[in-house]
Amino acid sequence: MNIAVIKEIAAGERRVALDPDRVARLVKSGFVVHVQAGAGTRAFFTDGSYERAGATLVKGAAETLKQADVVLKVDKPVFNEELDVHELDLIPASAVLIGLLSPLTDAELVQKMVERKLSAFSMDLVPRIARAQKMDALSSMSSLAGYKAVLVAANALGKYFPMLMTAAGTIPPAKVLVLGAGVAGLQAIATAHRLGATVSAYDVRPAVKEQVQSLGATFIELELEESAEDAGGYAKELSAEAQRRGQELVGHHVETSDVVITTAQIPGRPAPQLVPEAMVKTMRPGSVIVDLAAETGGNCELTQAGEVVEKYGVSVHGLAHVPSSMPLHASQLYARNVLALFEHLVKENEVHFDFEDEVTREACVTHQGNMVSARVKALYAEEVEVTS
Repeated sequence: MNIAVIKEIAAGERRVALDPDRVARLVKSGFVVHVQAGAGTRAFFTDGSYERAGATLVKGAAETLKQADVVLKVDKPVFNEELDVHELDLIPASAVLIGLLSPLTDAELVQKMVERKLSAFSMDLVPRIARAQKMDALSSMSSLAGYKAVLVAANALGKYFPMLMTAAGTIPPAKVLVLGAGVAGLQAIATAHRLGATVSAYDVRPAVKEQVQSLGATFIELELEESAEDAGGYAKELSAEAQRRGQELVGHHVETSDVVITTAQIPGRPAPQLVPEAMVKTMRPGSVIVDLAAETGGNCELTQAGEVVEKYGVSVHGLAHVPSSMPLHASQLYARNVLALFEHLVKENEVHFDFEDEVTREACVTHQGNMVSARVKALYAEEVEVTS
C-alpha cells in the first residue's frame, strides 16, 4: 500500500500530516510512504529526516499523489494555483483521503468528492467516544490553541499576571476569564493559573465544573433546561433565550477582567457571540480579549480573524491558524491522531469500510458516490446530489 503526504498549501498552514517518526513506524510495518519534497520544512522536519525514516521523496504534488492508495493531509484539498488544478483532482479515484476536511462548512467540497466517488474520512468528524480518543485531532489542536492564547494575552497585557510582593508594595494578580471550558478552555485555564493569574471560567455544560475547579479556577454556572451537547459529544447551538441569559451572566465578569479568552465553537455553525461590543466598552482600558473562535465568526462582536482590533482601549486579538504557530508539536500530535485512524481502518494491508463500526461510519464523509456520516447527510440532504 502506497501512502502519500504532500506539502500543505492553504494560507497560513505550516503543519504536515506525518512526522518522520510516524513515517518510520509505517515503513517498518511494510507500507510505502511517498513524501513531497519540502512537505515538512515549515514544521522543522528536513527532507533528510524523512529519507532516514524510510520515505521516498518526490519532487511535486502531482507526482507524489500519482500512485497513492491513501492520502494523508492536514487541511482540506484546495485549488493549487501553481499547477492550475484542484488538489482533489490530483488524487486517484481509487485512493482514500484522510484529513481535517471541514465537511460541515464546505458543501462544494463534499459535492466534488461525491462526484469523484472518492472515499474520504475527516478527522474532525471522529466521534468523541472513549475508544476514539487517540484519533481526536480536534482536541490535540485545541490544547495547543488554548496554551498559545494565554501567551498572546500575557504578552499583550500591560501588567504582570502573577501577584508580586515587593518593597514598593504588592501588585495584585491579573484577572483572567475563560469563556468555554472545552479542551482549549481547560488548557487556557491551566496555563493562566500556572502564570499566577486569578482565573474564572464560564461554560454552558455543568459537567465541566469539576474539571474547571480542579485546575484552580472559579466556575461561573448557568442553569439550563436544555442540553448543551449533541449525541456525538460536540457542543450544539443553544436557544436565543439561553444565549441571552448566558451573556447577562458573564457581563459583570467581563467588565472586571483584565483578560478574556473566548473558545466557544459549534462544529458546522458560526461561533456564538458571547461578548457584544457594548460589553467590551465596559472593560478597563488596557484589557485584552483573545478570541480563538475568530475563524468561525468570533465570540466577540469586534473580532476580525487574523487581526488585532483596538477599541475603547481594549485590544481584541482574532487569532487564526493557531496550531500552525506551533507547527512542530502540532504536526507530531496530528500525525499520531491520523495514524491512529489509519490503523483503525486498515486490516491486512487494505482499507476496510466497516460501516457497522461507529468510528468508521461517522468519520467517513463520502464513499462510492454517497455521503456516509449521519451529520453530513443531515446537513446536505437536499444540497448535495449523490451519484449512485
